[in-house]
Amino acid sequence: MASKDVTGSSLLEKLTPSAQHRGMKKQVSFRIVLAGVVIALLGACAMFQESGKSAVVGTWTNSLGTVWAIRADGTFDVDLKHHGKRDAWGTYTVQDDQITIQRTGGVNPKGCSGPGVYKFNRTGDTLQFTLVSDKCKLRQKNVLQPWTPWKKK
Repeated sequence: MASKDVTGSSLLEKLTPSAQHRGMKKQVSFRIVLAGVVIALLGACAMFQESGKSAVVGTWTNSLGTVWAIRADGTFDVDLKHHGKRDAWGTYTVQDDQITIQRTGGVNPKGCSGPGVYKFNRTGDTLQFTLVSDKCKLRQKNVLQPWTPWKKK
């Protein structure tokens, strides 16, 4: 309810139409600016690059059809043959944006006994690696593909 002055007129009645209009313009402008800020912040969150161990944990697939399940406990399983069973497994460590992968079981092609070291980058739903050092050609062929979240069929 509008307050009344001594003459009995409300304060709103004393405002000229242009003064009322300016007040409404300011309110609308403020809302537009606020909406713009919220949209910009949401966009920035969507572009945020995850880092550390949380960036790699998940079940991933690449264009070759390989499925790589990377667990938070530092272990992983790889399904190379697309049959729903692990063909290779091992452990990994993460330091900043670098992952060291060590096979501990399963298929063991020539040169794949040692660790593979890669830099990684996750943006949204895409996980990508760049080679630091790895003598295992099969691992390189798979790891260097872009990875996206795997969806069970």
